[in-house]
Amino acid sequence: MTRVRWQERVVVDRELHHGDPCIKGTRVPVAMIVGSLADGMTYGQIRAAYPQLTNEDISAALAYAADSVAAKQDILLPLPA
Repeated sequence: MTRVRWQERVVVDRELHHGDPCIKGTRVPVAMIVGSLADGMTYGQIRAAYPQLTNEDISAALAYAADSVAAKQDILLPLPA
């Protein structure tokens, strides 16, 4: 399976959602999509809540998040006692 090119679907605009990354043509933030998936929502449930989104938009949000995490330093976690 080929990864969706998030660059074609994710935009950052200071006038839109305080400059948070959103899906192009919507006001739906990437963080909301990724958080919803982390909370156990399915693609179908997210699309039902935000009918303007496509499966490719949701995949683009995940791809953006993955590339964003890879580009930053790891968060240091405390070692178990």
